[in-house]
Amino acid sequence: MTNEKIFHFFNSLFPFNQEGLKEFAASFETKTYPKNTLIIQQESIVKKLMFLSSGSLREFFAKDDKEMNTDFFVKPQFINDFYSLMHATPTKKNIQTLTEVTVLELNIDVFHDFLERYQCGKNFVDEIFKDIIAKKEDEEFKHFSLTPDELYLDLLSNKPEWLQEIPLYHIATYLRMTPETLSRIRKRN
Repeated sequence: MTNEKIFHFFNSLFPFNQEGLKEFAASFETKTYPKNTLIIQQESIVKKLMFLSSGSLREFFAKDDKEMNTDFFVKPQFINDFYSLMHATPTKKNIQTLTEVTVLELNIDVFHDFLERYQCGKNFVDEIFKDIIAKKEDEEFKHFSLTPDELYLDLLSNKPEWLQEIPLYHIATYLRMTPETLSRIRKRN
């Protein structure tokens, strides 16, 4: 059952009370999206908490027919623009399916109800924001300080599943290089 994934995700990472966690996990609806579907589109306001159950997605910015990948999702995790979700502001990012995906979705009103009723829900939001900030700062620093070869080796050692599941031309834009440069680096390493 897909809602078990979200139960186990929270049970292992966040200190929810069991009754609240069971109710929370049962409140998600399961949706399946085909390959190449934008499930979050820039300038929209995110109105659902979304958790990837299966499949792979990319997060990217787009402007003037240019795209830059900023993240990939290939394992069970949240896939939102949490700032847009929590502040009802338009998002600047896009999230697109790279394969058929199964996503667990929770309407923002139901999510806010959980936040009001359970203190652990507030702790969850605080922890998610802390994790997002730490991850973004780490990635920005790596892109600033590492050579292209070091960036590839870092990816190879810390996110090998990306290299197995994400098309290399998407990986190249994430690493801020051309697909040809990435191909040369892969041959050297």
